[in-house]
Amino acid sequence: MSFVSNYVAAVPPSMTLAVTNAAKVLKKQGVDVFSFGAGEPDFDTPKHIVQAAVQALTEGKTRYTESSGLLELREALAAKLLIDNGLQYDPSQISVNCGAKHSCYNAIAATINPGDEVIIPAPYWTSYPEMVRLVGGVPVIIETKRENGWKMTPDEFEDAMSPLTKMIIINSPGNPTGAVYTKEELQAIADIAVGEDILILSDEIYEKLVYADQTHVSIASLGKEVADLTITINGFSKAYAMTGWRLGYTAAPKEIAAAIDVLQSHTTSNATTFAQYGALAALQGDQQIVSDMRDEFDVRRQYMLSRLGNIRNVKVMEPLGAFYFLVDIEAMGINSVNFCEKLLSKQKVSAVPGQAFGADTTIRFSYATGLDVINAGMDRFEEFCAQH
Repeated sequence: MSFVSNYVAAVPPSMTLAVTNAAKVLKKQGVDVFSFGAGEPDFDTPKHIVQAAVQALTEGKTRYTESSGLLELREALAAKLLIDNGLQYDPSQISVNCGAKHSCYNAIAATINPGDEVIIPAPYWTSYPEMVRLVGGVPVIIETKRENGWKMTPDEFEDAMSPLTKMIIINSPGNPTGAVYTKEELQAIADIAVGEDILILSDEIYEKLVYADQTHVSIASLGKEVADLTITINGFSKAYAMTGWRLGYTAAPKEIAAAIDVLQSHTTSNATTFAQYGALAALQGDQQIVSDMRDEFDVRRQYMLSRLGNIRNVKVMEPLGAFYFLVDIEAMGINSVNFCEKLLSKQKVSAVPGQAFGADTTIRFSYATGLDVINAGMDRFEEFCAQH
């Protein structure tokens, strides 16, 4: 007899974290590994953010805050959402959580009942379906197409709906594809969701990382009716190189925001207090640091695109957001897990199998690493592909 709950027993560990950890183990053993698995900036957290957290510690700001976070921080987030995203929220509708991953889970746990269906376009961030399953919900996967930019079409959305549909998850800019939905594409999705009274979970953690002529649009900004159905997710990890700080946030309609606060009050309580003061400094400080990081990512993006485009037997779509390439390896005739295992074993290059994202004929490379690593890693990847 197992004492583990059926929900948890059915959920596999995060494959992205497993790949990253495997590469770290090899590096500790002295193996020269070129790792493209981690979804985190390789930059240090800006000094003024670190200093704000240190100052909070030295001033004794280490006690509980409200479960939903410092009021001062939530006020700053409300101002940010209004200025950057065109979204109007009262601070009481905002909850500061222990990372955007936690924000996503809180939003799902606060709204999804056992048996409720949640539509998730694939390729998807690996944790969305598992979060739905953990609360007894049913993930309904839409397999998007590379020729459509890995983006869900309105027809695909409508075809996936049923009387049990409760929510749809939108991730733009997206992980693992780098896809960015246009305002017109989001409007078409919003119109359907409003017509059918379907909640929207909008994960916007990569909003600051868009390239070329792309513009990030928050789906909740498209009108009051869609805003009343949308839970906006964001955080500090990607834009401010604060992955280990574990700070995310939700902005939601009042009823859902209150439910998220109740849930958090009984699970984590508030996110780490002194880290919240660092987040406040991130919002109030010079935003040029964000632009500088984005510009550096863009240089890497363009270089990796030029390298991948010259490798035989693989296909790639230009990512317009985030910091990932989803590489189509279908012509290689091997599933993504075996492909990545062999790539790591033979060439000491670490990538994430597309199986983790519901796309087993692909692998994901992160370009959140230096150009020297990208150059050497692409040399090895090209050699591997030539041999197979």
